[in-house]
Amino acid sequence: MYLNKVFLYGNLTRDPELRALPSGQQVASFALATNRTYKDRDGNKKETAEFHNIVAFGRQADLIGQYMKKGRPIFVEGRIQTRSWDDKNSGEKKYRTEIVIENFQFGPGGQGGQGGGAYAKGGDDAGGARRSTPADDKEEGIEYPEPSVSPEDIPF
Repeated sequence: MYLNKVFLYGNLTRDPELRALPSGQQVASFALATNRTYKDRDGNKKETAEFHNIVAFGRQADLIGQYMKKGRPIFVEGRIQTRSWDDKNSGEKKYRTEIVIENFQFGPGGQGGQGGGAYAKGGDDAGGARRSTPADDKEEGIEYPEPSVSPEDIPF
């Protein structure tokens, strides 16, 4: 069995770029910054940052394009994919490694908000989105979709 699974939690380094494929399906692309703190040989605390190219399709792309902005945190689950193409100007072969989102969850809202809704996808289009938000999300001026599962529906 082979495994290609990625989990990242970080902040957007730019606003998501939303566009449509010729088929009409939406695509959102953005960069995500993650950091790592460690101690070097001398015991000094060091911090490094990594930058990841992220791509979302379908309903997930719509949601990310609508609610996410530069600096906002997000948790993504997905797979690594490398694309290649021939550069028309230089004739060189170019490569781009990306994380293709399978599931994601918004991080806490800006300015101290406690939000954090989860959106999951099965396959390449987001069939049913689920959202759980505290009441104070409404105060931020963001209108989120209604939850599709209520606590009363859970059998335990």
